[in-house]
Amino acid sequence: MSAGTGARTPEGGTVEGGVDRLKANSVGLVGVVFMSVATAAPITSMTGNLPIIVGSGSGVGAPAAYIFATVVLTVFSVGYVAMARHITAAGAFYGFISHGLGRVVGMASGLLAVLAYIVFEASIIGFFSYSLQGLVASQLGLHLAWGWYAILGLLAIGGMAFFDIHLTAKVLGVALVLEIAVLAAVSAAVAVSGGGPDGIPLAAVNPVNAFHGVNGGGTAAAGLGLFFAFWSWVGFESTAMYGEESRDPKRVVPRATLIAVIGVGVFYVFVSWMIISANGVDNAIHIAAGLVPGKDGNNLFFDPLGSHFGAWAVNVFQWLVVTSSFACAMAFHQCAARYLYAIGREGFIHRALGRTHPRHGSPFVASAVQSVIALALVTAFLVTGKDPYVHLYSLLALLGTMAILIVQTLCSFAVVGYFHVQGRHPETRHWLRTLVAPLVGGVAMAGVVTLLVLNLGTAAGPAASTLLFKLIPYLVIGTFLGGIGLAVYMKRRSPERYARMGRIILEDSAERATDQPVPTGS
Repeated sequence: MSAGTGARTPEGGTVEGGVDRLKANSVGLVGVVFMSVATAAPITSMTGNLPIIVGSGSGVGAPAAYIFATVVLTVFSVGYVAMARHITAAGAFYGFISHGLGRVVGMASGLLAVLAYIVFEASIIGFFSYSLQGLVASQLGLHLAWGWYAILGLLAIGGMAFFDIHLTAKVLGVALVLEIAVLAAVSAAVAVSGGGPDGIPLAAVNPVNAFHGVNGGGTAAAGLGLFFAFWSWVGFESTAMYGEESRDPKRVVPRATLIAVIGVGVFYVFVSWMIISANGVDNAIHIAAGLVPGKDGNNLFFDPLGSHFGAWAVNVFQWLVVTSSFACAMAFHQCAARYLYAIGREGFIHRALGRTHPRHGSPFVASAVQSVIALALVTAFLVTGKDPYVHLYSLLALLGTMAILIVQTLCSFAVVGYFHVQGRHPETRHWLRTLVAPLVGGVAMAGVVTLLVLNLGTAAGPAASTLLFKLIPYLVIGTFLGGIGLAVYMKRRSPERYARMGRIILEDSAERATDQPVPTGS
């Protein structure tokens, strides 16, 4: 696609301001929902996080922890979707915060989001390669180093990302439907059969039990459980990144966001409740805590699957964990590519990142750069002899999660700044939707960041002794300060580029008309 002023997109739309645009009308509501939910990776989140929440966190209150997280994230989403109705940009948080809190904080947040999504792909590839290596060895008798599976996964993701987002949405849709189907099937079977040894315990969904902690663990254990519950949603906010490529983004993005948050929340609550019921409360806690010889957290799912459907269902479930993690890594790749593209087309880092493919309309340069970065990260862990699960997955996931939670917190306050401090769009401004809900959501998200900091060592597990673990807070702080420094430098040395910072959006003439406060009329 030409980058010249007045150039045309493949759909005949004008390219404003001499920048390339992503291919419009590539994906609808269902596709955007699939892209968003795939980053949450329900089957991976359940098998990876639920055992920790049950065994070391909230215990029987694990479903209640998911209820609490659903409520908080829904409140956060109220303000998020209000912004999405007026600002459509590939760099969602970057654009939102730039408009709501100013360009300096926007650039700092944008770089934090870039950091998060860049490392998320490599992180999930670590989980993918670890799972696939063990599965192929146990079921097929083939023994290969995990690095081969990681490289294969990255090449496949990079190849598909070269094309229209519609291709990725189809692949993610198939993977997502299969993993949801198997989790729903075993949960429904448990519900129909009346649960397990303790029936279907109502204590599991009692909100109070989200804060008690397992076996008298108190607030520390409950905090760990709540953090892992929130961690299960990381990536849901990616809906806004696909606004430029979706049909009718002003409607699709808000609806997709609420569907993703509430739908995933209800699903997590139901599945976790039924899995605890199937195993029995005490037995589930003991299995999850590793106190039952010969069993680990996976048996929370394997045992009910085997008893209700047979051994074949367990084998299928194991393969779906692999496909789910692959789909999750692919979704995060698309997120990272769009953030790199959004910053690149505004003239930061390198303008080539802002190029789109003349036929597919994909951010193919940014995507290729992301593939190279992910490959470099994986190679670094590989050559230093690190474990794909203990180190690559855990450490990079924590780094990315800390970064993205801080950005989500700032995004909540950006909603207030945009609608109330600046007085934009009085037709949308509302005391609950754009003021109270974002404030409550922002404070709650700040609390989640605190939970992460307090439980960072526990979440890292054996990797907590590594240098990278110790550097995580400094990498996050350094990236944020680097973004502030870049913005201040651009303001002084390149005012034109500074003026574009976070401002390239669809139908953006009204948003870019002024940076001065608009009278509120009240």
